[in-house]
Amino acid sequence: MKPARPLLAAAALALAAAVSLGLARFSYALLLPPMRADLGWSYFTAGAMNTVNAGGYLVGALLAPPALRRFDARTVMLVGGALAALLLLAHGAARSDSVLFLLRGLTGVASAASFVAGGLLAARLAGAGPMRPGLVLGIYYGGVGIGIVASALIVPGLVSGGLPGTPPAGAAAPAQWPLAWWALGAAALAATAFTAVFTHGLAAPPLAASQHRAFGWRHFGPALAGYTLFGLGYIGYMTFIVTLLREQGQDAAVVTAFYALLGAGVMASPWLWAGLLQRWHGGGPLALLNALLALATVLPVLSAHKAVVFGSGLLFGGVFLSLVASTTALVRHNCEAAAWPAGIAAFTVVFAAGQIVGPSVVGLIADGPGGLQRGFVLSAAVLALGALVAAAQRPLKAAAARS
Repeated sequence: MKPARPLLAAAALALAAAVSLGLARFSYALLLPPMRADLGWSYFTAGAMNTVNAGGYLVGALLAPPALRRFDARTVMLVGGALAALLLLAHGAARSDSVLFLLRGLTGVASAASFVAGGLLAARLAGAGPMRPGLVLGIYYGGVGIGIVASALIVPGLVSGGLPGTPPAGAAAPAQWPLAWWALGAAALAATAFTAVFTHGLAAPPLAASQHRAFGWRHFGPALAGYTLFGLGYIGYMTFIVTLLREQGQDAAVVTAFYALLGAGVMASPWLWAGLLQRWHGGGPLALLNALLALATVLPVLSAHKAVVFGSGLLFGGVFLSLVASTTALVRHNCEAAAWPAGIAAFTVVFAAGQIVGPSVVGLIADGPGGLQRGFVLSAAVLALGALVAAAQRPLKAAAARS
């Protein structure tokens, strides 16, 4: 696969990641407070929405390998992105908790299919063009930051009062959050159309059954465990950080700037970590980035000062999607190409499994004594444990010999 303009192709793939995670998942943090206030949710229910989304993501990750055995990866990516966009539009028409649970779950399925297929295309592009492989993967995963920044620009102006809070005394304050979902869905459709136009030169056709290779789960035990803990720990931050900041008294402008800064950190992360992902073939990057995320997660608990809050967002944004990219790099470094689809899917599965548990646990803790701050401390501890576990991952000897 040798596209004529690999940088443009990488940027188009980045928009697919922006849809599958940035718009379809992480925008929820901005919409959670107004939806919670309007629909009367507890923290547990609010977290359960993301748990269901993660459950759908797990289903999508499990379905991705057989889909990639039957269809071209570009087709899977585009269909998943288009379905995610349509489901976001449907969010705006829902008022029932049960319908919203269903929509969040289906959105997770579509997002996972798109994200896994896009990751496979990015891995193939990384090995085919003149660009550094680590940079190509970083651009793809950093594309999620585009979706986060877009969410920060779209959502606040459409929900009641800018960012959610208590409506003015005596005001009827009709719910505005459906408008935000419709706008996010429209943005996702536009991004998917751009991806379709500028990825014509990319292809990852289905492989014959004889060409597929199994992924050696047992050889990647520490990395898979560390990545599961990452999924468990980071999602509490991404679900509840806006709510925590609002509870601490941060105004709408600060929260919007914080979320946009977090997204900008995601977009900058490819240039920060590309060299690390290219040089290290073991669990070192996964361990380092988990440790940095633990620090970023605990910072807003230690202080509500704006400088600390912005530092937390910038550090978290600059790390968490590069941690996802590190697992794709680990698969590329240590597996033959025929095993890449199974390897990427395996890491996506454990990532999704962690995310299923995380939001509900943090929400359950937040409903008790200590509130959200105690939930954030738990998330930071889980991420620190993930760093320790991932550090035990060593490069595979066979891969080292091939290099």
